[in-house]
Formats: sequence, C-alpha cells, structure tokens
Amino acid sequence: MKNFEERLEKLEKLGEKVRSSDIPLDEALDAFEEGVKLARSLEQDLEKVESRIEQLMNAPEDKAGEKPELSLFDAGE
Repeated sequence: MKNFEERLEKLEKLGEKVRSSDIPLDEALDAFEEGVKLARSLEQDLEKVESRIEQLMNAPEDKAGEKPELSLFDAGE
C-alpha cells in the first residue's frame, strides 16, 4: 500500500477534483466516495501513530546506569 504522504496527496487531489465545477456529478460522487475511504484509512494510521507515541511517552525510563536488585543473592539474608 502507498505510504501516508502519497495517500494524503491523493486525498488532496480528490478534494480539488470534487470542488471543481466542470466535472460531471457522477464523477464527483465517485471521487468523493474514494476520498472518504482514503480519509478513513489515513485516520486509522494516525490513531496507530498516536497510540505508539503514547506508549513511548508513558514507558518507564531506562535505568541502564543502575545496578539490578538481586535480593536472591544478598549475603545478609
């Protein structure tokens, strides 16, 4: 499938086509229908990206510099 930017550009062109006054009604309707489908797929992609960003923003901080707690091997117990 085409990438996001290509599909967004296609949606913009469809919008221009629908707004044009020199196309037949049935052609405008077909372009509108295609645009709605395209807009929905783009919206789904954006939702996936937003979800991924939320996951990244809410992920625990990397504690690479800290030593792991190994209570199983503590000598005091």
